[in-house]
Amino acid sequence: MKSIELSEVSALTPHVQPGSQEPVILTQNGQTIAAIVPADEHDVESLLLSVNPQFQAVLERSQKRLELEGGLSSTEVRCRLGLPANESKG
Repeated sequence: MKSIELSEVSALTPHVQPGSQEPVILTQNGQTIAAIVPADEHDVESLLLSVNPQFQAVLERSQKRLELEGGLSSTEVRCRLGLPANESKG
């Protein structure tokens, strides 16, 4: 991941301010090349995982295994872990 201080990109400074909720689209010769979107630390972590090929491979393998073998209900998981049944709150 590359990170650039906003102060180093003076042309963007007026368009990207703390608290702004509006994305900024970067173009070159009329073609979109990047987007700057508002983000916090959680958003950055999610973004990095979403573009990580190894993480995507894990998700694909998990999805295929779920389709082939099926999954477990939360009750089954709690039982296997020796946890008490989930009691309804209310």
